[in-house]
Amino acid sequence: MDIAVKPDLVTETADASHGAAPGAARDSVRLLLRLEGLVLAIGAVAFYAHQGGSWWLFAALFLAPDISFAGYLRGPQFGALIYNAVHSTLAPAALLAVGLAAGQPLLTDLAIIWLAHIGVDRVAGYGLKYADGFGFTHLGRIGRAKPRHS
Repeated sequence: MDIAVKPDLVTETADASHGAAPGAARDSVRLLLRLEGLVLAIGAVAFYAHQGGSWWLFAALFLAPDISFAGYLRGPQFGALIYNAVHSTLAPAALLAVGLAAGQPLLTDLAIIWLAHIGVDRVAGYGLKYADGFGFTHLGRIGRAKPRHS
């Protein structure tokens, strides 16, 4: 049973007509969240270029946040906790503020690379995870749903 009143609101339960996982954004809300990711990624790359950061460092560290996948080795609840801690904008935004305030270019560069990674993930549909498993995100289900056996 879908309790959403408007078609672009987050649903409480699975909605077969839209293929939305429980708790996942859909329709215009999902599009808006993915566009925010695009703006974050473009802004981070532009700011990195403006700051004159090393592109070798950018390339070497761009995928570093994905090491958080290892949290799933301890199970989906712990994996989601670790993944979300690393893929939320809170920590890199705080690191960026500290780097800028302290005049520490390396901290600033690390934060910008981290934010760019998060932005690209959001554009690609990799949202924050629910404890149900890696494929259940606030942006919708990742991958194909497993067929149900009757």
